Amino acid sequence: MSAKESVIPRLNVRDLSVHHIGPVELSVEKGECVCIAGPSGIGKSLLLRGIADIEPHDGEVLLDGVRATTYAPPQWRRQVGLLPAESAWWLETVAEHFTTVDEQQLQTLGLTTSILGTPVSQASTGERQRLALLRLLQNQPKVLLLDEPTSGLDPENTKRVETLLQIFRQQHQASILWISHDPSQIRRVCDRSLTFNGRSLTEQAA
Repeated sequence: MSAKESVIPRLNVRDLSVHHIGPVELSVEKGECVCIAGPSGIGKSLLLRGIADIEPHDGEVLLDGVRATTYAPPQWRRQVGLLPAESAWWLETVAEHFTTVDEQQLQTLGLTTSILGTPVSQASTGERQRLALLRLLQNQPKVLLLDEPTSGLDPENTKRVETLLQIFRQQHQASILWISHDPSQIRRVCDRSLTFNGRSLTEQAA
């Protein structure tokens, strides 16, 4: 790796404005986990949707130095994957939403292969939440945009999600932007913690 390559962030956000929020400057290194906190309704989810190119925005986002506009939108969203607070399910069974299933990841989340044949409507909210993460990881994204991925999960399943994300990050050198309101979780999972006020991000002391 050249010196020039080594200083290029995995994710680089420049002057990003999404509707009423921003402009935001942000960079995330390869393999780094950055948590974002801030008041409810301030625009944290909107920020992630702008980075994922789901919401109209001004400014630019780069992946490994390459602008998002270089990618076709579906290709970008496979590389920069968003896990919203409430994921959509559009087919009848769980299995129909997967092209491949990593059984080790399934086990780490406390699930078994039997759930794949289950109608989505019969899966619990917590099961759907964990399955949505598994569905996202099958694309092996370089960047994960996580909007409160453990909200509503009990402590045991929260730990399972955190463990899987740590394993995935180490194995794939994936970068993570993680919205969380839980200070103890932020201390457990992040390398850096930022607070969003709707206009800018402020780094918090460790």
